[in-house]
Amino acid sequence: MTNAAISTQKPSFSPLKLHSRSLAWQIGAVVLGSLFLALSSYIEVPMVPVPVTMQTFAVTLVGALYGWRFGTLTIAAWLVEGAAGFPVLAGGAAGIQHFVGPTGGYLLAFPVVGAVVGWLAERGWNGNRVLLAFAAMLIGNLLCLVLGTAWLAVMIGAGKAITFGFLPFIVGGLLKSALGAATLKLVSGNRPADSR
Repeated sequence: MTNAAISTQKPSFSPLKLHSRSLAWQIGAVVLGSLFLALSSYIEVPMVPVPVTMQTFAVTLVGALYGWRFGTLTIAAWLVEGAAGFPVLAGGAAGIQHFVGPTGGYLLAFPVVGAVVGWLAERGWNGNRVLLAFAAMLIGNLLCLVLGTAWLAVMIGAGKAITFGFLPFIVGGLLKSALGAATLKLVSGNRPADSR
């Protein structure tokens, strides 16, 4: 069995070191992460059928900083809060209807995006290698757009979904990816990655 197959392996990039913290610390991190995700939802440019928000920036950053396991858990907790009626989704929206409407594909993509970016960050695509961090963030943003647009296409057709659910978000995805990579660089400083 190789080291890559061992599930208890410590991530190589973990500035918060959540894997080695107490349960209380881990729960606190999930709560703070879901609060950060909720706050990012209030930074929005209203558009139809899908608004522009800072959610993808927050999702990719939580994934990268928390790692794929805690990142996915945190993003899922935030989505459960939104589905349960807490005003944590785009512009303070809440309720299960957002998960079956035009934004559903993007929302359901978020845990996958956080997991992918977290997994990449743990493998060196992080603030210690800023170009790879940018690529990881870009992959996360692109994955969210592809999954969200595919969902939207079922509702309004592929042409309209690409026109209204993909193309308007490309520049924002590039900018949020650059901001995410710069934030990771700031957080990681000049520290080398944790040893495995």
